[in-house]
Amino acid sequence: MALLTVKDLSIGYQTPRGLLKAVEKVNFSLEAGQSLGLVGESGCGKTTIGMALMGLLPENGRVSGGSILLEGRDLVTTPEDEMRKIRWSQVAMIFQAAMNALNPVQRVCDQMAEAILVHRPEVGRREAMERVAELFDLVDLDRARMRDYPHQYSGGMKQRAIIAMALANQPRLIIADEPTTALDVVVQDQILEEIKRLQGKLNLGIIFISHDISIVEQMCHFIGVMYAGQLVESGTAREVFERPMHPYTQALIDSFPTLTGDKRLNPIPGEPPDLVGEIPGCRFCDRCPKPESSCRLEPPAWQEITPTHHVLCDHCEDY
Repeated sequence: MALLTVKDLSIGYQTPRGLLKAVEKVNFSLEAGQSLGLVGESGCGKTTIGMALMGLLPENGRVSGGSILLEGRDLVTTPEDEMRKIRWSQVAMIFQAAMNALNPVQRVCDQMAEAILVHRPEVGRREAMERVAELFDLVDLDRARMRDYPHQYSGGMKQRAIIAMALANQPRLIIADEPTTALDVVVQDQILEEIKRLQGKLNLGIIFISHDISIVEQMCHFIGVMYAGQLVESGTAREVFERPMHPYTQALIDSFPTLTGDKRLNPIPGEPPDLVGEIPGCRFCDRCPKPESSCRLEPPAWQEITPTHHVLCDHCEDY
């Protein structure tokens, strides 16, 4: 049984203009020890999927269809009191804004200990603090800094503290939502290497959410490219980067600079479609370099390139 299986997941937000279909019929699965990168521009639905996995959608958001199976248990139909037990014990999240995720008036060690005591009330405070010390060792933080407040930490230290807190109750699945945002490239590389090391050591399943396709290539076994609420291409990291088949995936790769600067950058023209209301055809056709007339009339079908590489495009072989 897969660690995580997402089937036909659809998520909407109720707005004054009507229902905004933020995610529509997304499918993927993940085994323990594997990593899946969800990549795409802002607003494509990546973080919405992560929040749905945690059961933390805002009040105006709801799962309108599909299922989220965590080791066979459907999180969509799980009552909130049960979800509170699942969060941080079976599935945890590394948030992108570490300073905002930490309480500024609580010592870091107290925040970590609270996460342990809530889920394991039989554990005494002394034992919880011993676990916190072990977590500091695990993420290479100095135990002498346990009683500091968040503002006394650097950006990289705060991010390591958030990673440690996510691991406090030994979850099987970690959702990393832009975990290196606002960090300089040296610290960013350190944090990414730390996540990879912990994944190998603890056999974690990781969903890595990012708009940076180069980071996803470095971090993940599998990649799902999202556009306007849909998964438009999925495959192994090598398949997606060496043979991108969807025109949006190709455009994403072409829009990123190289270290040598010898590649001309090609920005993607236009804007994503309005997700309030119906979109009869392909959601990318208005920005596609070679749209067909049929693309505006009928939704595209999934094409199998290899058993692990699939593309949501009727004309992918033409690009």
